[in-house]
Amino acid sequence: MADIALGAGGRNSPQPAAAQLAHQVTAQLAAIERATRRLLDTVAELDDLGVHRPSLLPGWSRAHVISHLARNADGVSNLLIWARTGIEHPMYASGEDRDRAITAGAARNHRLLLEDLAASCDRFEQAAHTLPDTAWTAEIADAVGDPMPAHHMLRLRLLEVWVHLVDLDHGFDFADIPLPDLEQLLEDAVQQFGGRPDVPALSVEVDFGDHRRTWDLRGTTSPPSRVRGAPGPMLGWLLGRTGPEHLEGDPPGLPEWL
Repeated sequence: MADIALGAGGRNSPQPAAAQLAHQVTAQLAAIERATRRLLDTVAELDDLGVHRPSLLPGWSRAHVISHLARNADGVSNLLIWARTGIEHPMYASGEDRDRAITAGAARNHRLLLEDLAASCDRFEQAAHTLPDTAWTAEIADAVGDPMPAHHMLRLRLLEVWVHLVDLDHGFDFADIPLPDLEQLLEDAVQQFGGRPDVPALSVEVDFGDHRRTWDLRGTTSPPSRVRGAPGPMLGWLLGRTGPEHLEGDPPGLPEWL
């Protein structure tokens, strides 16, 4: 399982003004903290047997997912060091080191997994809350080496936490994600597909109750397929976690999201 990147659409979005950015960062940190509390509560409900049962990700146990989330938190903390100092500090020393760390962590028992996850999340939150305002616009690079402003990492971390919380397969679904976060995650999921030659032309319409959003993807087919649905089922389908059974329209086959 790769760490999430935004794709060309997300990386190339314009920088917000300073006041808008400060508000955005505050809101995103609060959203991450809410998601993290739900994640930690969910992991705490498991036991030694439960953490080593399969997750929804092929070949990964729940322990692999938990270990991945902990290492991702530390990786994002490394990017905060880069943003703070201006000295290149990538998420991981290498992809191989990242994979070895996840595998080693997945062998731990429930208590150690929970302690590791909680500590890594706390390190990230402490680093984020003490980052100078000006550092959020610093240019860093995501897990695949693509440049992005530092504040984009908050979107990536929020997506990681919510999506992998579902992957733990322990009573939490995409429909349980708060609507404001779902809207942002849908936007990021669509952006991840942006500019990819293997994506069909697609119009995605989502009903949030008090408003509707439509995202259009210019793909390789014409005319575009039109798909409508509720936020949770739509996100699950775009990410390849669920099928199109609860959607309306003509959902096409999609390539792997990552």
